[in-house]
Amino acid sequence: MPLRLPKVCLAVQADTADELVDITESMAQDNPFVEFRLDYLKQPLTAVVKIRRFLETHQYITAIATCRRADHGGKYKGSFASQLEILTKASAAGCQIVDVELESALKAKPEALARLRRTVGLIVSFHDFRATRHLEQTLEKMLKIPADFYKIVTTATTLSDNVTMMKFLQTQSDKHALIGLCMGEQGIISRVLGVRAGSAFTFGAVSAQQKTASGQVSARELRSVYRIDQVDAATRVYGVAGDPIEHSLSPVIINTALRRENVNGVYLALHAKTLKDLIQCVREIPLHGFSVTMPYKQAILEYLDNTDAHTSKIGACNTVVRGQDGKLYGFNTDIAGVVRPLEQRLTIENAKVLVLGAGGAARAAVFGLKERGAEVWILNRTAATAQKLARQAKAHTIKRADLRKTAFDVIINATPVGMGSMRECPLKDDDIQAKVVFDMVYDPVETHLLQIARAKGISVIPGVEMFVHQAARQFEIWTGKPAPAQDMLRVVTIALQERAKAREPESA
Repeated sequence: MPLRLPKVCLAVQADTADELVDITESMAQDNPFVEFRLDYLKQPLTAVVKIRRFLETHQYITAIATCRRADHGGKYKGSFASQLEILTKASAAGCQIVDVELESALKAKPEALARLRRTVGLIVSFHDFRATRHLEQTLEKMLKIPADFYKIVTTATTLSDNVTMMKFLQTQSDKHALIGLCMGEQGIISRVLGVRAGSAFTFGAVSAQQKTASGQVSARELRSVYRIDQVDAATRVYGVAGDPIEHSLSPVIINTALRRENVNGVYLALHAKTLKDLIQCVREIPLHGFSVTMPYKQAILEYLDNTDAHTSKIGACNTVVRGQDGKLYGFNTDIAGVVRPLEQRLTIENAKVLVLGAGGAARAAVFGLKERGAEVWILNRTAATAQKLARQAKAHTIKRADLRKTAFDVIINATPVGMGSMRECPLKDDDIQAKVVFDMVYDPVETHLLQIARAKGISVIPGVEMFVHQAARQFEIWTGKPAPAQDMLRVVTIALQERAKAREPESA
């Protein structure tokens, strides 16, 4: 058994032995370290012959055999004796490591495990599907069984659970060979940073659809997006905090920028159910900077030590920097997201601009444009909110009935109307009279509003440009380097196209 294992083990599950080997074969070149989840097969023993043949012709592969019992989070329902028989035969077939759950290991005769361990590396594993707790006591129990690795997998119910797991790894991994991580959407931090804290390796899924545990990230994503092979003690950690956060494209776009500009950093999705949990995590990990998204853009203000003028004016923050002194500094880059795409197309000074909406995004657009000398009109469903914003920004309000009589240089949709839908549009066709139409909605890339504008021969700015430019400004604030905006635009456009493709069968 090689002492230095790759950082990512590909967890492979399938319905049949042929499929199990085919999937592994197709991914073997990039994934020389695999876990065969034999418990997913109806007859695990039938796979042993095929695994032997596969490993004989792929001698560079290191393989773990796992046959986890149903009462410990697996699928195997056979007897305890037959579970051990399957693992023994898998080791004889060439698997260099076998994984036995703590509960099974405690029931086994010590000589049976010792016999197995003479020919193969042994992982004793424990899974907690409800929480992250009692890590030291669990390890103490596990150490009674001689093994090569001790694997403790818990569930993160808060971001701080990742900190608990990583502190445990830091204090114990010098004494014992440990594998440690947190499951669940909130456990992404431990899946990427656990190897830095002392976990021997982490697990990656074959794909987003073929996970063997909740919150598992694909092996490809761990390598290409999170660059797990480069993560070390000097890696700076950034993230995007919100609730929900699962569908955020920020990790794809910022990690691309970090890679292109050779910054030793990684950017993670932080599912923060409370701000208190987030702030504790920021201080403990420590994060060097993070993006703030819904619903925390306003609420984060009370946790900041200082903010830039834009944040104070808009009353919302989307970018936080953690200073060397540990203080938190807030910025708002949504203004850059609005202004930069427009500057590439026209002179903003004295331009007549209609902003639809009066929420956070609209406030960023109104203040940013006023700052550059534009004449701004606001149209909002609730007139009082529009009037209040107009007073604060020295802008105008307009009634929907007056739109047809008024031509603008730019119309900006700063409402969520059209998000995830090709049918909704914030304006009627006849209301759209402008040289440029800018839709802040970026999914779908081509909204109904943009389609109407194009049909009228109007120049359009898709929301993905705003998304890229506000992220580019964040990257510049955090790193002091110019952002590779074109690369960022390219990867996010591809990601949105893939997302649209994945949705197609559902709507068909």
